[in-house]
Amino acid sequence: MTSVQDETGVLAGDERMLIDGELQHTSSGATFDVIHPASEEVAGQATDGTVADMERAVGAARRAFDQTDWSRDLDFRYHCLTQLHEAFERNKEHLRRVLITEVGCPVKVTGSQIESPIEEVKHWAEHGRNFEYLADNGVHETPMGPARRKIHYEPVGVVGAITPWNVPFYLNVAETIPALMAGNTVVLKPAQLTPWSGSEYGRIVAEETDIPAGVFNVVVSNANEVGAALSADPRVDMITFTGSTATGRAILAAGAPTVKKTLLELGGKSAHIVLDDADFNMALPMAALMACVMSGQSCILPSRILLPRSRYDEGIEIMKNMMENFPVGDPWDPNNMQGPQISEGQRQKVLGLIQSGIDSGARLVTGGGIPEHLPTGYYVQPTLLADVDPDSQVAQEEIFGPVLSVIPYEGDAEAIAIANNSIYGLSGEVSGGDLDRALEVAKRMRTGNVTINGKSHFGINSPFGGTKQSGLGYRNGEEGYKEYLEAKTIGMPE
Repeated sequence: MTSVQDETGVLAGDERMLIDGELQHTSSGATFDVIHPASEEVAGQATDGTVADMERAVGAARRAFDQTDWSRDLDFRYHCLTQLHEAFERNKEHLRRVLITEVGCPVKVTGSQIESPIEEVKHWAEHGRNFEYLADNGVHETPMGPARRKIHYEPVGVVGAITPWNVPFYLNVAETIPALMAGNTVVLKPAQLTPWSGSEYGRIVAEETDIPAGVFNVVVSNANEVGAALSADPRVDMITFTGSTATGRAILAAGAPTVKKTLLELGGKSAHIVLDDADFNMALPMAALMACVMSGQSCILPSRILLPRSRYDEGIEIMKNMMENFPVGDPWDPNNMQGPQISEGQRQKVLGLIQSGIDSGARLVTGGGIPEHLPTGYYVQPTLLADVDPDSQVAQEEIFGPVLSVIPYEGDAEAIAIANNSIYGLSGEVSGGDLDRALEVAKRMRTGNVTINGKSHFGINSPFGGTKQSGLGYRNGEEGYKEYLEAKTIGMPE
């Protein structure tokens, strides 16, 4: 079902989807093209699933939850996810090549998108096996006498996972493995631009694990209404979604009639406050690098750089030099660290937002267009905009491209106010020499996560989630695992 196109390493993924334990095409045989963004050529096809396919997948997941022992057999779940971890390890290089083909992610930076999620499978298997599903809450006095209370953590039920295209394999794993280990059944709807990271996951489950039919399903489709059907289906108990805030609002609305539990990781417009006592030569090259790696297609990217007026020109020059010398090109070349945007539509959105910044008074320091040496592929130059109006579109809207907007400030209070001037609150960063001062600034930023001096907030053991319109709930950590569980309090005699 897979094939290598040529010596570039481009690899077509499995066309099929997984429903009720069977790898299958949609009944009409319809497919849609998957484009390699570095060449703009068709790399292969994926089956074009329908609303009827989604309804069958949800039905299979509902039956598997209600009529099998999956939700109650912890040892078997551990066995299956241990198998899955080993199977992912065996398929690691295959998955890497599929990822690069679909996304255009440079091979040099695929570790966080391949090795990391594979290790997360092992982590969640161990975490779930050791989790205390029946916790003693102690003895409490009541009008009817003392009562012992226990908290029983039980799976939510059927979980629908809708994932984006920027880090598809990682998020397919992150949104489904904790759910499965907690005892839920799952229907995965991968992004339209990256269907193979989902279909290959389904193939591996079907061919290399003992996960029962219906417990894990993958529905691949090029139609928006298929994901919408998953969100609205009353048989689905929970939706987990990563993507745009606009789509997140639609998912909330679709789930409202059944008061569906919803876990959302939405858009971001993170700010990096660089304090006047920061080591600019440490902080700013990394800020420029992070804007370019993954072509800027990251929800946590600190794309607004706030510089003190006293060191403004110095900071801009450092980032300019870094971005002008950043290695952009063929993702199969290990010397490159920035590949193409995912699609021509995404590239045009990025270029349009850059132009909107210039039109609103921003100064183009470097970049702003298509690299002359890369006429083929959806590439955008690393771009630095200075003197950006904090209220302008380019400072307020998520770009998802290799673009930094630099905004000057006077004093910590103004920097914090500018950083908080956003509907989003997913991530942020502070750089400074005085750690106590940097921590106080970080505490005042209205965001779910903050990095100080490059020490990342993101990790499997720490909760990750957004404030304001950047989401609801958490991934990772104890809090992230509990998102896929319901807490039942039981009162009983002492």
